[in-house]
Amino acid sequence: MTFQTACLTDDLAPEEAMLVELDGVDGAPVPVALVRDADGDYHAISDICSHGQVSLSDGEVEGCLVECWLHGSQFDVRTGQPVQLPAIRPVPVYPVNVEGDKVLVDIDGQPAGGS
Repeated sequence: MTFQTACLTDDLAPEEAMLVELDGVDGAPVPVALVRDADGDYHAISDICSHGQVSLSDGEVEGCLVECWLHGSQFDVRTGQPVQLPAIRPVPVYPVNVEGDKVLVDIDGQPAGGS
């Protein structure tokens, strides 16, 4: 596992999301939605909605759900599973570690959930 710094802990308030682009194994940027849930925990999922191919980090966060702004699909940021149609496929979920004031994400390994 290779963790990369995604942001600082103060960069996200609870129930906020942001787009970060991390270096993939092939050197290409990988778009990741970094989400802080209502409890203050950090989660990393693919930024691309599995239904509409748009940025999930632009959507609203409520509790542990992020909503796609285009068609209203909602995903559980802990599992990547869709909980609201029209999306039926999950999005990949990446491991997150918080070390001091840094939020680290590992996109190198096989992501959980998603395709």
